[in-house]
Amino acid sequence: MRVNQLAKALDTTADTVRYYTRIGLLRPVKDKTNGYKVYRDTDEQRLRFALRARQLGFSVNDILEIASMADQGRSPCAHVRTLIQQRLSEIDKGFREAQQLYLRMHKAAAVWEKMPDKPPTGKMICELIEAWDQ
Repeated sequence: MRVNQLAKALDTTADTVRYYTRIGLLRPVKDKTNGYKVYRDTDEQRLRFALRARQLGFSVNDILEIASMADQGRSPCAHVRTLIQQRLSEIDKGFREAQQLYLRMHKAAAVWEKMPDKPPTGKMICELIEAWDQ
């Protein structure tokens, strides 16, 4: 199977296939007659794995590490459980920070709605932001 065929089979882009090839996750063989890269079933399976892992929030480095463990005949499942817990903690922290930012922005918008527009003074660029202390 060629790049475009693999991309189409997994509903992704040829650039995605090329990227995962470039970083070594996919290992196509060269067709001796025309020099084109030929992707095998194992490449399709590895790309499907990578796409699913990305949907679950695993990084490209995580994916390479997990695949490497599997290539060595070691079960990566315990490591995957640890990684998903780490990603959940990261997402929880980011979610809480986003909620706090959301509330600050709403508060600022409500306060600023009642304030007059003022031109820059040379000491202040925008009084709304620079006077904000909450």
